[in-house]
Amino acid sequence: MLKQRFPIEALEVSAYQVPTDGPESDGTLTWDSTTLVLVELHAGGQSGLGYTYGHPACATLIRDKLAGIIEGHDALAVRGGWLKMVEAIRNLGRPGISSMAIAAIDVAMWDLKARLLDIPLVALIGAVRSEVPVYGSGGFTSYSPEQLQRQLSDWVGSGISRVKMKIGREPERDIDRVRLAREAIGPAAELYVDANGAYARKQALAMAEAFTAYGVSWYEEPVSSDDLPGLRLLRDRVPGSIEIAAGEYGYDLGYFRRMLEAGAVDVLQADLTRCAGISGFLDVAVLCDAHQIALSTHTAPALHMHPGCCAAAVRHLEYFHDHARIESMLFEGRVNPDKHGNMAPDLSQPGLGLTFKRQEAQAFKLSLD
Repeated sequence: MLKQRFPIEALEVSAYQVPTDGPESDGTLTWDSTTLVLVELHAGGQSGLGYTYGHPACATLIRDKLAGIIEGHDALAVRGGWLKMVEAIRNLGRPGISSMAIAAIDVAMWDLKARLLDIPLVALIGAVRSEVPVYGSGGFTSYSPEQLQRQLSDWVGSGISRVKMKIGREPERDIDRVRLAREAIGPAAELYVDANGAYARKQALAMAEAFTAYGVSWYEEPVSSDDLPGLRLLRDRVPGSIEIAAGEYGYDLGYFRRMLEAGAVDVLQADLTRCAGISGFLDVAVLCDAHQIALSTHTAPALHMHPGCCAAAVRHLEYFHDHARIESMLFEGRVNPDKHGNMAPDLSQPGLGLTFKRQEAQAFKLSLD
């Protein structure tokens, strides 16, 4: 018989910096590594894990501020724990590192609860679909034409029928790069572009007109995601075959509400590693339902798969090259897209179905002292 309460006995946090497999850049940023902050919770003879992709400062905040709030909390009362953490960081600021730290713990709490109940997380939340489509995401501006074409064509060849590439670093090259991408993937696959806010408004509009020749159907952050009037202008003015997407930098519900009320996007994006975890992500999904706007997840495919099967507004998951690679390196149980470009949770495994590869991760571990 299930106990009524499972106090969380301990919280462990660690951080791992994994180098990229080559130089990477987009329209506004360059990077050569990705940091994963891992949280492990223990209660009732079970352990749950969660993580975020962010600065090691997230781990310090978890250790010094949030661990003491969550230890002793009932592992079955996930929303209550989430609210306690949100309250605790009021004077630290909700956007940014605080929400990312909360995200790692919140995911671990959901995973732990499902493991205590011995059911997959998708069953705990409540599925509306058995699988969720993905799109391949990479095509970095640092890639050579050959790298760009090979990555995108490999995804399409594996069954992923929609792919995304980065643009905006050298606008004078973007049309040619988009042409090369279309040649590589053929006429049937969907082609998405992501400027990461690199363009000015009129420049972004002119590029949209040019992209139509190559069947671009998704235009992500053509201008800064902080420029809501600019996004709305683009949404109203670009050819009808192109959708405007943004939202990956949302950390709280107010951000997403403002974006939707401004009519700034055709598709809203949300990243549960930033918007305070699965609890925050499910709130965003309800907001999308209210506004009749589609939702697409940003990065971290292994984390988004279960809630992505449970939120009616979700259209697809971003199968981001860096995170898919890291999740394959550091976790057993990670699911690959099938031959139709869908990801489906393994219903034979409780929780997220992930097991941390501690030995393999040791080479990337950071000191938090």
